[in-house]
Amino acid sequence: MKRMTAVLSGIVALSMLLSACGGSGEVSKNNGQTAGGSNSKDEAPVELTVAYITFGNTPSDLQLVQDEISKIAMEKINATVKLLPISIGSWNQQMNLMLTSNEKLDLIVTGSGSTFGFGPQVTKGQLLPLDELLDQHGQGIKEAVGDDFIRAGSIGGKIYAVPSIRDLALNYGVLMRKDLADKHRIDVAAIQSMDDLEAMMKTIKENEPNIAPLSPGVAGRSIAEYMYSIDSLGDSFGVLLNNGADNLKVVNYFETPEYAQLLKRVRSWYEAGYILKDAATNKEGIADLLKGGRTAAYVANLKPGVEMQESRMTGMDIVKGDMTKSVAKTETVTSIMWAIPRNAQDAVRSMKFLNLMYSDKALINLFDWGIEGKHYVKTDQENVIRYPDGVDASNSGYNPNTGWLFGNQFLSYTFEGDNPDIWKETDEFNKSATKSLALGFTFDSAPVKTEIAALTNVMNQYRLGLETGTLDPDKTLPEFLSKLKSAGIDKVIAEKQKQLDEWAAKKDK
Repeated sequence: MKRMTAVLSGIVALSMLLSACGGSGEVSKNNGQTAGGSNSKDEAPVELTVAYITFGNTPSDLQLVQDEISKIAMEKINATVKLLPISIGSWNQQMNLMLTSNEKLDLIVTGSGSTFGFGPQVTKGQLLPLDELLDQHGQGIKEAVGDDFIRAGSIGGKIYAVPSIRDLALNYGVLMRKDLADKHRIDVAAIQSMDDLEAMMKTIKENEPNIAPLSPGVAGRSIAEYMYSIDSLGDSFGVLLNNGADNLKVVNYFETPEYAQLLKRVRSWYEAGYILKDAATNKEGIADLLKGGRTAAYVANLKPGVEMQESRMTGMDIVKGDMTKSVAKTETVTSIMWAIPRNAQDAVRSMKFLNLMYSDKALINLFDWGIEGKHYVKTDQENVIRYPDGVDASNSGYNPNTGWLFGNQFLSYTFEGDNPDIWKETDEFNKSATKSLALGFTFDSAPVKTEIAALTNVMNQYRLGLETGTLDPDKTLPEFLSKLKSAGIDKVIAEKQKQLDEWAAKKDK
């Protein structure tokens, strides 16, 4: 999931929101219902269409799982459910079409990353404000998510989406092939700084000359960005230093001494042969790089359980070293959220079902694992499951592997072989994270959209080359900074500071 949501953006126009979203008491245009609503048992049953992303073929047993989910929904909120999985490759086009044409949608996944369109959806008035609905019918959501994180889905002072419960923070570090670490007696868990990382790379380079010691964890991303200590405020064109923990002063990170020094360090690694030679242009995924013997380790976003996740993904045993503490920012929380579209048939019932997704363990495990006895069986260990005899990942009729998507993952069973305490550790990871003072702030880039477009072009021209060490910062950084100035970064920073100050003033009231 971190790969998918690495680049985040919020594009919101507050002035448009006020006209688009209508009065705060309006919740559903179809039934004229407000958040107060009435008892679901006294109303006719409704069918709730729930749209979400998928990363492969639709499971063959989806209808069976849907029927079981509907049984719970009918018993508890007098509703049935129609699951609408949409391939990630088709999501934007199909969702935009459905929202624009007012097709019936009752719950949808949204988010602030490039995969979704949370900001624009709010700007266009396509999502309902949830504050009143949450107060009346979302106590399970509010309790599970918590005040700090639930406000992250706010725009213009109103909540429009709620994040799924998963890793809501991140930290940076290194992931490495365990066989190489063992072979060369490298304690990857002890890699906690750039000096430690450099020592590991030196060992690999001396003993495995045909393998690049380090690469970015995702094609198209850099090395240096995993060493940042900033809140990017959505686009990195004006950031908060020290992950936003100290103050709300927006600065140009690229002209700071810290950035210049970081680039020089990365450049020295590249010249020493420590970094994948084509890191700036490589298109191969990390699994292929590892299997092909092209790299020994990679820098990445980390979280509890990431070693098992990456081992499964790469087909190789992976070990990790944490180089930073966990940090929570708007972008880490809002990458995956749930929202109620404006064309929902019954907004109250939508919220009641969403509340079940954060509070009902049986429902969550249907979403995550399917039907007990058919798609999984329980083990002797509490809350730990395995495949039934004769069933595995290749022939299971329901194996979405997207537990981070559906509401409250902390209610999910863990699979045999995984850490049975993973959700306790993830909860602690979230709670112990340093929280940016700007957590919940989403930048409206509309007033500076021309400058943002120009800055993006400059960024695309220089950033990867500089931050993988491919380009010499002594020669190229001054040119990069000059072009950022010409493209209007100072204007963007001023606008961002203005909006951030206004947001902070409202937040403190």
